[in-house]
Amino acid sequence: MSNRPEQPSARPYRDGHRTSHWGVLVGSVLCVLALVVTALYGWRIGWFASMTGNDAAASSATADAARNTPQQLARSAAPKPDPSPASKAHRMVNAMDMDTRIGQLVMAPLYAGNAPASLSSLIADRHVGSVLIIGKWTGGVASVRAAADQLQGYAPGDNRLIISTDQEGGWVQHLTGPGFDRMPTAVDQGTMSTNQLRQSASVWGSQMAAAGINVDLAPVLGTVVVNRAANAPIGALYRDFGLDAEGNAAHGTAFVQGMADAGVQSAIKHYPGLGAVTDNTNFTADGILDTTTTLDGTEIKAFDTTIDQANPAMVMMALATYQAIDPNNPAVFSSIIIDGHLRGDLGYDGVVISDSMSAAAVSAYDTTQLGVKLVEAGGDLVCIGDTNYVVPILDGLSTRTASDPAFANKVTQSAIRVMTLKIKMGLA
Repeated sequence: MSNRPEQPSARPYRDGHRTSHWGVLVGSVLCVLALVVTALYGWRIGWFASMTGNDAAASSATADAARNTPQQLARSAAPKPDPSPASKAHRMVNAMDMDTRIGQLVMAPLYAGNAPASLSSLIADRHVGSVLIIGKWTGGVASVRAAADQLQGYAPGDNRLIISTDQEGGWVQHLTGPGFDRMPTAVDQGTMSTNQLRQSASVWGSQMAAAGINVDLAPVLGTVVVNRAANAPIGALYRDFGLDAEGNAAHGTAFVQGMADAGVQSAIKHYPGLGAVTDNTNFTADGILDTTTTLDGTEIKAFDTTIDQANPAMVMMALATYQAIDPNNPAVFSSIIIDGHLRGDLGYDGVVISDSMSAAAVSAYDTTQLGVKLVEAGGDLVCIGDTNYVVPILDGLSTRTASDPAFANKVTQSAIRVMTLKIKMGLA
């Protein structure tokens, strides 16, 4: 008999191992089946839908949070200011005090032989924005230029002066001497072709520009409808083109365009015409009632056509009274003519200037009210032929402006029109 211990049989081990593999396999299959059954059941009762909904809600909450979180706003470029002359004029006038605005509405005279320094305080302290060169300036271009430069030196650099004169030709030519041609009468100019007149006006304008003049108070567009010799302000002095309204308009347009070619602006005058009166408004208040001119008649057509075709910088108002239009006021104080017809019917937005407010025709009016009445009617620029009238007119405008907001607004609108012109002319 052997003493070795009996070896255990290996078979039971191998059988147990096989049984273990089968158990794992069966368990795995059961787990998979359980998951499938669970999934199918969950799908049936909406469990996945619930989960999806929660995810959507979460996404929505995230979006809401993003929306509610302060964001950095995109910054757009600041709008550029309107570069047009009218818009720039609005900005400049809005920056002015009322005294400066009032000063822009006054044209003070400088007579030949008077020192430019005599106007220094009016320009620097009272803000007068325009000057009329008047009288017999016989020293030529150089002497006028020296005076104009001195006057400009009293004005702000960004708001220089309008410097004007009456350079019509013939009897009315204030600037003569070296550098200035002798201009023919307007009647002789009327014999030129319009092309010739435009070329000639450009030459005359270039001489004025060289002398520092930037506005010519011309041409006269009155159509003489009475005996020429009896028409003291125009016909007797050959100041009109000597044509009918259509011819006067064509030649007036050529004159304005020729001056503009040389950089000089024009004031057509004397609206709505002095061709039907007998006496001169500069020297008398008698004989200056026009009984024939109407707003749609032939006499006014030369003006209205030239305004339409040439758009002159200024329209100068007559001091006569027009019975068929406004029997109660001279044209210079007539809102019917200025605001109603010029501004309203024609749409004219340029500068409306008076004839000389120191003339005899308006001598019955209080001097302090001359500028007030012009502005009330829709006018802009008070042309003055006597230096002694300047301060009373300025004071009258200031007093009325301080007490009447509606009138102050009219002053502002007039100042804007004057400044718009200055900007177009390169003066501001």
